[in-house]
Amino acid sequence: AAVIMGAGSASFEILRYLVQRLPVMVTPKWVQTESQPIGVENVITYLTDCLKVPKSRGKTIDIGGADIVRYEELMRIMARELGLPKRWIIPVPVLTPRLSSLWIGLVTPVSSKIARPLAEGLRNRTVCRDDLARHLLPQEKLLTVTEAIQSALNHVDQGDIETNWSMAGKIPGDPDWAGGTVYQDERTTEIEADAETAYRVICTIGGNHGYWGSDYLWRFRGLIDQFIGGPGLRRGRRHPTHLRYGEAVDFWRVRKIIPLKQLTLYAEMWVPGDAELDFTIEPISESKCRVTQTARFRPRGLTGILYWYSVAPLHHFVFQAMLNGIRRESEENVQELQTQPQ
Repeated sequence: AAVIMGAGSASFEILRYLVQRLPVMVTPKWVQTESQPIGVENVITYLTDCLKVPKSRGKTIDIGGADIVRYEELMRIMARELGLPKRWIIPVPVLTPRLSSLWIGLVTPVSSKIARPLAEGLRNRTVCRDDLARHLLPQEKLLTVTEAIQSALNHVDQGDIETNWSMAGKIPGDPDWAGGTVYQDERTTEIEADAETAYRVICTIGGNHGYWGSDYLWRFRGLIDQFIGGPGLRRGRRHPTHLRYGEAVDFWRVRKIIPLKQLTLYAEMWVPGDAELDFTIEPISESKCRVTQTARFRPRGLTGILYWYSVAPLHHFVFQAMLNGIRRESEENVQELQTQPQ
């Protein structure tokens, strides 16, 4: 088979990472080699059909997708589907497979040991030599390159909004680099309060209540977002203490809410990627719980990567202050209840 277009496929992930991270690519001349990429759905169908068709036994069958494209064209299609600006691809004759694999290992999370045999294989034209697969194992539809990429990129966005990249995770056996880059800032604290109290405090986030600390940074971020056309903090929130699925909270939107257990907010502010803020509450005892606060960010292109690292130093102040504030307010609420006359 040629390049298998599916999340987790080493060739596909290398392609995704290179296109996301490099607006200008100096590439080996093999990017002008033709290939016949095939969607992972078609690969699986071919494999299962082989078990059902006795005539396929003992045969070597070439499989490929609907389109024949050069690798440089494949990169441009990937950039388009990722919503990135045009990528500049400059082929040069001096880059060997070894140098290419070392460069891939430097720029992407895929190791050079994995990348080298792939780079060597990409020098060869990978186009079906005959139509045996289509005659012996016919399929209703072979995906085009664009359809295969769209399917791979959207595989975690199917169905409801909460079935998103942040919820999918990797299945056992997936390599560490599968699924694309997702940056994460996770912080945990134990609170001397029951889970219900902590949950109710968390649900007061935003609006007039604010973010439990560093509010001047949040206001500044809101002004920047409003200046460039985003919602900023002006939307506020519908109710000071209650939240519902799908409603707006400043420049966030409630993506998932499980009473007493979880609240997930999706960022609608302008960011070069997808961002969300997640809170989970885990009871430890009747009067104690654990709160985990996780900020996740999937960058879009090199701009997204630079954005994450530029704001990362502020995370300690902003996110730690938020978690400390949740703990402090939850414990104060419990103390107030305990001091009230019965």
